[in-house]
Amino acid sequence: MCIVQRYALVGVALLSALAAVVPLGFSRWVATAGVAVAAGFGAFVAARQSWLQWYPPEVLSCGRDFYGMIESFPLKRAVPMIFKGSGDCSKVDWIFLGLTIANWSFVSFVAVLVLTGLLWWQRTAR
Repeated sequence: MCIVQRYALVGVALLSALAAVVPLGFSRWVATAGVAVAAGFGAFVAARQSWLQWYPPEVLSCGRDFYGMIESFPLKRAVPMIFKGSGDCSKVDWIFLGLTIANWSFVSFVAVLVLTGLLWWQRTAR
C-alpha cells in the first residue's frame, strides 16, 4: 500500500506540473481534476493503511509483495489483494509527532485536495 501511495504522489506531482504549464481552459481543468483524483486515491489508500496499523489483522502474513502480485495475477485479481493489506502494511516503521508515515501521507493528500479545491473555487468565483 505504501508503494501505491508513492505512485499517487508522483501522479499528483506530474499532474500539478502539467496544470501549471498548460494554458487556461479545458486542458487545465482536466489536469486539475486529475490532481484531485490522484490525491483522493492516495488519501483513500493512506486511510486504509492507517486503519490497518491501528487495528492490525489477527493473523499476520506477509503474502506477496506488490510487484509479485502484479506479475503473477491479472489486474482484476491483484487490485483487491493490494487493498486487503498484510502484515507488512500494518507494520509501523517510525512515528513523527505521534503520526506514522501513512498518517502523514493521508494528511498531505487531504491538504492537496483542500488546496486544489480552494484554487478551483478562487478561479471560478471571478
